[in-house]
Amino acid sequence: MVQTGSALLRRRSGIVGIVFVAFLLPYQNRGVCGQEASGDESNSSNIQQPLQVPERSVKEKSVDLFQASVLPILAARCYRCHSSQAAEPEAGLLLDSALGLATGGETGRVVVPGHPEESLLIEAILSEDNPMPPDERLSQLEITTLTNWIALGAEDPRGASATVEITDPDYTLARQYWAFRPVEEQVIPPVQNEAWPSNTIDRFVLAKLEQNGLQPAPVASARTLLRRLYFDVTGLPPTPGEVAEFEKDSSDAHYAKVVDRLLDSPRYGERFAQLWLDLVRFAETEGFEYDREMNGIWRYRDYVIQSFNNNKPYNQFLMEQLAGDEMAPNDFEHRIAAGFLRLGAVRRNAGNQKVASSRNEVLTERTDIVGSVVLGMTIGCARCHDHKFDAIPQQDYYRLQAYFAASVEDDVSMQDDAQAKARQKRTAELEREIDELKATIANLDGAAEETARLQIAELEAQIPPPGPTICSITNEFEPEPVTHLLRRGDPNLPGPVVGMQTPGVVTRENSCATNNSTTPRTNLAKELTRPDHPLTARVMVNRIWQHHFGSGIVSTANDFGKNGSGPSHPELLDYLANRFVSSDWNIKTLHREILLSNAYRQSSQSADNFAGTSVDPANRLLWRFSRRRLSGEEIRDAMLSVSGELNLGMAGASILLPVEQQLIDQLYKPTQWEVTANPQEHNRRSVYLMSKRNLRLPFMEVFDQPSAQTSCASRVQSTHARQSLELLNGDISNRLAESFARRLEQECESTHGRVELAYQLIASRFPTDKEAEISRCFIERFGLSEFALAMFNVNAFLYVD
Repeated sequence: MVQTGSALLRRRSGIVGIVFVAFLLPYQNRGVCGQEASGDESNSSNIQQPLQVPERSVKEKSVDLFQASVLPILAARCYRCHSSQAAEPEAGLLLDSALGLATGGETGRVVVPGHPEESLLIEAILSEDNPMPPDERLSQLEITTLTNWIALGAEDPRGASATVEITDPDYTLARQYWAFRPVEEQVIPPVQNEAWPSNTIDRFVLAKLEQNGLQPAPVASARTLLRRLYFDVTGLPPTPGEVAEFEKDSSDAHYAKVVDRLLDSPRYGERFAQLWLDLVRFAETEGFEYDREMNGIWRYRDYVIQSFNNNKPYNQFLMEQLAGDEMAPNDFEHRIAAGFLRLGAVRRNAGNQKVASSRNEVLTERTDIVGSVVLGMTIGCARCHDHKFDAIPQQDYYRLQAYFAASVEDDVSMQDDAQAKARQKRTAELEREIDELKATIANLDGAAEETARLQIAELEAQIPPPGPTICSITNEFEPEPVTHLLRRGDPNLPGPVVGMQTPGVVTRENSCATNNSTTPRTNLAKELTRPDHPLTARVMVNRIWQHHFGSGIVSTANDFGKNGSGPSHPELLDYLANRFVSSDWNIKTLHREILLSNAYRQSSQSADNFAGTSVDPANRLLWRFSRRRLSGEEIRDAMLSVSGELNLGMAGASILLPVEQQLIDQLYKPTQWEVTANPQEHNRRSVYLMSKRNLRLPFMEVFDQPSAQTSCASRVQSTHARQSLELLNGDISNRLAESFARRLEQECESTHGRVELAYQLIASRFPTDKEAEISRCFIERFGLSEFALAMFNVNAFLYVD
């Protein structure tokens, strides 16, 4: 028998009362702050009097109960069949508006305020023959909530439609913030030192320096500049021959030719792709407990590399990733690009899955990454409440999420039908044999059981691997996807329905949210890549600037909001953003303009370090070039290069290197880490190594490789003991030191020649007399291999000036 709401409330109140009294018993003879009560009435004035709270009206209680509990129940359990979003509302009943609830459906009025016993809504949910909802009965608490709400008068503060609760703020003032203002044409500033600027970038930089009483550093030496350029553009060191050639002719014209040659090199795409892969938290597994591999997702990595090498316009690059499956559903490249929206970690729960929660996590990942990568905004802060710093109300977060409401995983086979059917047939045969053997194991023991298990393992090894697959997404519009504003970000507390729209502060005026689109993400991509968008070009220009100078014009590259840093050179940022868009979003053109500037070609040593550090200790104004430490990928690739072991093969499935067995044993399935059989493949560039969320290569992890859990806008640069231990004792460094020593031995006959070649390969310069003497003594005492290992540990190798 179902208890009435009031009876249940009386019972619950009694229980709460008992607990409350029990809690107070130890304190019944104590005054405030736990002091013993004296019983002296003269002290009664010191006892804090209880706050007198006015009794809330019945109507107010009913409204509060509706907002906090009733509306989430209706949205989660009833809207699917009884709302304006349903294809054909059942019985003509609409529960997503006050008018619909009050009017009722084909059977008449469903709620009688003050009388739950006369309300068809309560009758329907309590029915034994045809309960509503039909798939899963309401819980006792949900029934009680609805009953009490009706008993209190069934107050419904909504208007005629479910979205009437949402009111947009006035964005006029918020749009005055620098990041939300239109990108404007800039006046090129005058400078006093007309001889220094080589292009317009230099004029903006020098003008700021002169305003602050600073002067730029002199030009870096030819060897230093070339090594810097090679690592920035290709991620690899120059050869001694390339250094010698540039030292003979380091003129502006020759330098420009070297820049163009490196930007046209396939190594450029491999280097710059790492920046993008960090941003989009690229990994090839889903994370969490199972860390399941996403078959074929490595093709997305190759797509990024090839896109940069082909100088694909940035707006097209974004369009394909956000909506490639909508734009060209039968084109493999576009489907691969859309894998961008599959890169977030995914929770695969066994048994009783929380479907709504898991789905919400996926949509959250897709929404947040667009906010971080494309807009450079902390959009995710508005998931549970209005943004605390920026003009992003909670409804704007869910309007952005609405673009992804129809998106679902889609693994696209690249096999033809005959190949796919043959694989399915063979897989079915093997699985049948495996099932038959498993059924017999329970009746076996000893040697017979062990034999059966070995047979099962052999059969499982024969299951053909999945055919070539594209890890992508697609849209499903049946049932029609609906996006609710989630109260406190909880999928169990759905609020009003929202339409698709980008955040209002960066959306063109008079734009309206809508749900009527069969290409929602294409619409989103077009909106984000419109030429006059205030954020998209600025954000990407800032990332490219950061890549070359170590810090962006906006140092918080993923946060252009009020809680981030302001731009050090706002006019320069707008100038470059305009140039970027007017050049048809040409990424290489922007690289080239930065690399040809004298600001980039400065030495890391200023003529007046004292003045620079006093005025601008963080070097935001660029009075010198900032020295930087190589990333883990650059260190490994450089060791491979100087040792002569580097395999420059491109593309293809990722490489799994040997790692300690104890790390493999910690995986959910140790078979997930099957080392690549061909040892020559182990010497591929680091960008092609397997990126597994639950097992990062120790070498990469110790050198600050990000975890791929969230977007990484800038690598941390740390220096600690574990790095030295890895370089001195690690398998990678010791193996490559042996190869480096063999190369020195083969190419030079004398110790003197070997020392000179080692320094040219490691530091792109000759050793000083003191370095040469120390090196010769070291080799005589410890051998050439130990010397090669020591050279991997010198600062001249690990840092770029």
